[in-house]
Amino acid sequence: MLAALTGLATLLVIILIFVVPLVFAAIRIVQEYERGVIFRLGRLVGAKGPGLFFIIPFLDRMVKVDLRVFTLDLPSQEAITKDNVTVKVNAVVFYQVIDPTRAVVAVEDFRRSIFQIAQTTLRSVLGQSELDDLLAHRDKINQQLQMIIDEATEPWGVKVTVVEVKDVELPQSMQRAMAKQAEAERERRAKVIHAEGENAAAQQLSEAAQTLAAQPGALQLRYLQTLTEIGVEQNSTIIFPVPIDIMQGIAGMLNGRVAQTDGKPQV
Repeated sequence: MLAALTGLATLLVIILIFVVPLVFAAIRIVQEYERGVIFRLGRLVGAKGPGLFFIIPFLDRMVKVDLRVFTLDLPSQEAITKDNVTVKVNAVVFYQVIDPTRAVVAVEDFRRSIFQIAQTTLRSVLGQSELDDLLAHRDKINQQLQMIIDEATEPWGVKVTVVEVKDVELPQSMQRAMAKQAEAERERRAKVIHAEGENAAAQQLSEAAQTLAAQPGALQLRYLQTLTEIGVEQNSTIIFPVPIDIMQGIAGMLNGRVAQTDGKPQV
């Protein structure tokens, strides 16, 4: 009886030593945002998860793939634009794995591959764009970058959602030239606005002169109003308003006398 119990205990120990580790080796748990790509004897079985599932120990191999959106920060890239301007541009790429099996089977390291193709695409697109387009139409360049990178990564089961150019660094000489251009443009606008104001003021003065000419008494009232405004300031300035018509009459009389004097014979 004792020998039987000893043999049973030994069997249980053997089961605990070999079977329990095998059970734990067969259990796999992946998170909600992960998938487990299973290979059995080197052949692709498929993707499993999320949650708890089992694999065959020593025959199956699992590769976890994260399905969340990744952010890839591209370092500053130096490129020459279409109009021969040297710029440094950095960008950010947002991508997500939509097919975990292709992301494992079709490419060795999809993260490194996306990084390399994003760098080369950024330099290529910058070389085909002018500086004004890069500064003023950045959305168009972002869409072009996203389309090219997404088309290249589609066979890998990766979807590129957004590509954004973050910063454009220009040479100091180009920055000074752009500042001068902006200053000249501001000065041109100021001159145009000033000329438009002078034109509008001239038109208003012309209409006011026509109104005053139509009513002779209005000019006298304007003289009195001007004197009232000057008197409010309590200064010692004395003003004698002289109508322009009187000055014109005096000038006409003087011109007539000069003409008569010139017509007489000189002795």
